[in-house]
Amino acid sequence: MKFNRLMVGLAAAAFSFAAFAQQPIVIKFSHVVANDTPKGKGADFFKQKAEELTKGKVKVEVYPNSTLYKDKEEMEALQLGAVQMLAPSLAKFGPLGVKEFEVFDLPYIFDGYDDLHKVTNGPIGKSLLNKLEGKGIMGLAYWDNGLKVMSANKPLRNPDDFKGLKMRIQSSNVLDAQMRAVGALPQKMAFSEVYQALQTGVVDGTENPPSNLYTQKMHEVQKYVTLSDHGYLGYAVIVNKKFWEGLPADIRKSLDDAMEQATRYANQIAKVENDHALAEVKKSGKSELISLTPEQKKAWKKAMVKVHDQMAGRVGKDLIQTIYKETGFNPDKL
Repeated sequence: MKFNRLMVGLAAAAFSFAAFAQQPIVIKFSHVVANDTPKGKGADFFKQKAEELTKGKVKVEVYPNSTLYKDKEEMEALQLGAVQMLAPSLAKFGPLGVKEFEVFDLPYIFDGYDDLHKVTNGPIGKSLLNKLEGKGIMGLAYWDNGLKVMSANKPLRNPDDFKGLKMRIQSSNVLDAQMRAVGALPQKMAFSEVYQALQTGVVDGTENPPSNLYTQKMHEVQKYVTLSDHGYLGYAVIVNKKFWEGLPADIRKSLDDAMEQATRYANQIAKVENDHALAEVKKSGKSELISLTPEQKKAWKKAMVKVHDQMAGRVGKDLIQTIYKETGFNPDKL
């Protein structure tokens, strides 16, 4: 009798273990932007590919638009294991203690996507991601959003036009120095709070890639948008290191493949999405688009590029010089 009960108990345990083993591995992927941005579309594409390549053994739950965590909360949530995957903007790693990532915030350090990708797709980008491991984080990929524009309720054509304006920035000492270089008053603020701050006049303007400006409807509360292309906004897709290393090798291989495909997709659509966003902003008639003349652009560069030297002690002089060498940039020729 006891033997039978033991066998029944073992059978039940085996059944429950098998049922448990069949449960999919859940990856919570939290981000702070809308679904119809390059990052939002990249996250959804990764979900599709991850579930497909793992044959349903992994389930990716995407939480856009700060529905799970806001800017300031999500990194801690990842380190604690409350979420498994994020794609924060590169400016977020400075406050985490990895200040080298703020090199991506330096104004006019990349003259277009070709220069940028020499860094993000090469050894410099890889070595930066490796620096996150000491924080319990693994970096998987870089995703573009795009080159930034400036918006405000007054036209911004010359560096002097910024004087006294309260300009929202991400939490980055480099961006703080960039705004001060043109006489603006930088205001650090979570992305989810920016629209209301612009609407109520708490801040006068901000900087964003066009896709963020448009999908968050900031153009509806900003009269002017200057096509400055002065800086880059990109993301690092990161995971909780302990979680990632604890995955079965075959699952991790499939997820790496899914991430590679999602990265290619996200970076291909970034420029398309930004061009579309600018066209929609123009069509709305709510913001006037300002193109800089070559002379005006040179004045912006001369005013802002001095930030490179100011921030060399923070982000690393050798790192800045290595990027100059990789891209061929020479600030002395401005």
